[in-house]
Amino acid sequence: MALIFPRLAHNFIKNGYFPTDQATLERVVTALDVAGNELRILDPCCGEGAALHRVGEALAECGAAVQTCGVEFDAERAWHAKTVLDLAIHADIQDVVVAPRSMGLLFLNPPYGDAVADRAQTGDKRPDRLEKIFFRRTFQSLAFGGVLVLIVPYYVLDAEFAGLLARNFDRLRFHMAPEQQFKQCVVFGVRRRSDRPEPRTVSALIAAGKGEALEQVLPECWTAEPYAVPEIAGGEGHFHAVRIDAAQLAAEVARLHPHTLWPQFRIHFGAMKGAHRPPLTEMGRWHLALALAAGQAHGIVTSAGGRTLLIKGDTYKDKVRSVELAESSDGTVSETIILTDRFVPVIRGIDFTPGPGFGSVVTIQ
Repeated sequence: MALIFPRLAHNFIKNGYFPTDQATLERVVTALDVAGNELRILDPCCGEGAALHRVGEALAECGAAVQTCGVEFDAERAWHAKTVLDLAIHADIQDVVVAPRSMGLLFLNPPYGDAVADRAQTGDKRPDRLEKIFFRRTFQSLAFGGVLVLIVPYYVLDAEFAGLLARNFDRLRFHMAPEQQFKQCVVFGVRRRSDRPEPRTVSALIAAGKGEALEQVLPECWTAEPYAVPEIAGGEGHFHAVRIDAAQLAAEVARLHPHTLWPQFRIHFGAMKGAHRPPLTEMGRWHLALALAAGQAHGIVTSAGGRTLLIKGDTYKDKVRSVELAESSDGTVSETIILTDRFVPVIRGIDFTPGPGFGSVVTIQ
């Protein structure tokens, strides 16, 4: 299926979704490079998947194998993203598990606006911005040394957001997007271990958030040191939804080979049915109990006289009570009660023999 180009994606603008425009996207990819052979990148608000697909293409052109992972809340956009990304989940980001430090690049263009206010809360505290909520929820998926591409309205960069960025990222650079319909800016960064923020970096981001850097437009050709996406070691990492709807489950089952879902399928069910051999000696009650407990006594059986039963075997544990009396030298009598476990085999059946007893339940014990 062809990608929905960003210039056409305005038809999908709803629920705070503002897709990355083509001009901004093409300038972003010129600032990226690779620092490994196998990369994993994430867009937690991937929309129809066009932006992350383009980023993955650009990194692949640098010689790396790239796995693209996306999450989208809107069903229509999510199912389109499944056709262009390696892994795409239709879910709320709050219901998705992403392993910490499992991604080499985080492409984050979150929903814009205020979160829904809690009517029960008191005080003058305003509801938090969606951009901050999504950033806090997802930035820890980046590995140390991983690259952040953050696209938000520039006025969201207040003191709180600037401090959060500066505490967790190095090489922070602010640029205005070439398309200014939504007053977007692009912030690049490289994740580091959380530390005290550099005051000059915080001040620069706050000033940019006040509109004092509107002339710093993202260049068409990146001339500074590129942001190299690192390779992620340690397997595939965790990327899954804690709840999945029936449509996605059916799609995953159809996509994956059954033996991949259960590698031992052939071992348990692939053996050819052979002729049953009788035991060497007559089975005792213990053998019968084991056979019943293992579910080996079941099905339709017919006696030599023609009686037909549908049987199901079972085993339950009973206790056998015995009493021992002992007399001491002084004539005192003591009583000892002993309870011994005993496994009792039981076969219950439904009589399928035509006649007056048809349908009756019988117990063999």
